[in-house]
Amino acid sequence: MKIGNDSKVMEFVLLGLSSTWELQVLLFLIFSMFYIGIILGNILIIVTVKADGHLLQSPMYFFLAHLSFIDLCLGCVAVPKMLGDFLHQRKTISFPGCLAQIYFLHFFGASEMFLLTVMAYDRYVAICNPLHYLTVMHHQLCFNLVFACWFGGFLHSITQIVLLVQLPFCGPNKLDNFYCDVPQVIKLACMDTYIIEVLMVSNSGLLSLICFLVLLLSYAVILTTLRTRFCQGQSKALSTCASHLIVVSLIFVPCVFIYLRPFCSFPVDKVFSVFYTVITPMLNPLIYTLRNAEMKAAMRKMKKKYVVSCCLAKG
Repeated sequence: MKIGNDSKVMEFVLLGLSSTWELQVLLFLIFSMFYIGIILGNILIIVTVKADGHLLQSPMYFFLAHLSFIDLCLGCVAVPKMLGDFLHQRKTISFPGCLAQIYFLHFFGASEMFLLTVMAYDRYVAICNPLHYLTVMHHQLCFNLVFACWFGGFLHSITQIVLLVQLPFCGPNKLDNFYCDVPQVIKLACMDTYIIEVLMVSNSGLLSLICFLVLLLSYAVILTTLRTRFCQGQSKALSTCASHLIVVSLIFVPCVFIYLRPFCSFPVDKVFSVFYTVITPMLNPLIYTLRNAEMKAAMRKMKKKYVVSCCLAKG
């Protein structure tokens, strides 16, 4: 892929979260624990769903396993680089590395947004049309919906990269963040970027807002249905919807704030960036496991199988 015609910048300097060495060491320890939580928590959900035949046959847990895989990948886009930079005074990233970071960040981020929308539709069918749920949400449809989510993420992210590589970068090259993202990078282009910014806001900002509004509307319909119709397992459905709404808020609120406005910097931007790239991929496994009785039961069952197999191996 060809870089902009007049580009002279071969690397970007990341200002990171702090310039104080002592604070950077402390942040390294804290975010290392977060990163371990991202890896172990999401792998645990994927393994649990794959190991339990009952969960694997359920569309909701099929989507949940894919959500955990996306969170696992999303957590590996910016966090490893950030952890390495905490131990160095000069934090740099090459131009191609910056583009790659932007591509994968938006690829996994957009795929997750589409998948959360699909999961809201799945809950809508399960609660509002329970008798035909398995007929509607059959395996082939679930597979096609997940494929559409990945393909939509690809189209979104490749559009971002195509717009960025047309821009010339001739200095300065400092990004006021701990990873590369469109709002910071586009401001460094040595040309008028107003049209590009409008296209970027239309691409990222409106995508986030529309998905968020669709999700809120779908859950409003679900909650209205639960209020007007008595059904067995109503508390379970409410708990599931509450879990989904927490995840939706954690993901979409930072995205709407960052992308649905002119590309200018605010002090709170880094806080939202940390939530989007670190906190959300770590909290998703906790939210879906601690509030889900079936997941906890499946994990206990898997633990018992592991203990029995270890005892047989030793005996």
